[in-house]
Amino acid sequence: MRARWIECAAAAGLLALTTSPGGAQTAAEMTFFVTSAGSGKGADLGGLQGADAICQRLAQAVGAGGKTWRAYLSTQATGGAAAVNARDRIGAGPWRNAKGAVIASSVADLHGAAASLTKQTALNEKGEPVNGAGDTPNQHDMLTGSQADGTAFGPGEDRTCGNYTKSGAEGAVMLGHHDRRGLDDSPPAKSWNMSHLSRGGCSQEALKGTGGAGLFYCFAAN
Repeated sequence: MRARWIECAAAAGLLALTTSPGGAQTAAEMTFFVTSAGSGKGADLGGLQGADAICQRLAQAVGAGGKTWRAYLSTQATGGAAAVNARDRIGAGPWRNAKGAVIASSVADLHGAAASLTKQTALNEKGEPVNGAGDTPNQHDMLTGSQADGTAFGPGEDRTCGNYTKSGAEGAVMLGHHDRRGLDDSPPAKSWNMSHLSRGGCSQEALKGTGGAGLFYCFAAN
């Protein structure tokens, strides 16, 4: 009888692990998250390759490393290298957060009115909410370097902190608000990917100054 009880208890524990919000089943299905940490060097992520590596590492830590994770970041054309559009890096969707909620079904939905990105759905890889407007500290500024439709800015004035290689007083990066809240009700203030530029450069302190922490979005491309 005791052996049977232990067997049943073990089975129940396995079921809970694979169906609970923080369990293996949810982690396996997650295809979108906000990073719980950045590089620690402001907008210097080590370029796109470094940013993708951060996404992959964070996903791996919660059991979702079996997918190809990409940072939602655009780059500007420079030195003969072509621009890269964030929207072209992230697969076709749909994308689910760590709790299983669909934040967008397609690239078109993600960049339109159908996107379900809010403070309640733009969770980190652990399934935790990320500080937004009204929280201390406010960390709602997400690095994107992108225009509202997910495409890159043209060459010229820096909008990507040197394609995510700068961490000093020079340069700027386009930021979005993951909580869709800003100082007013204008479309940029409510934009998840194109709210405003960083001020004072690309350092961690500069990003903190407008309500950020060097965080960004990660999407599973497969």
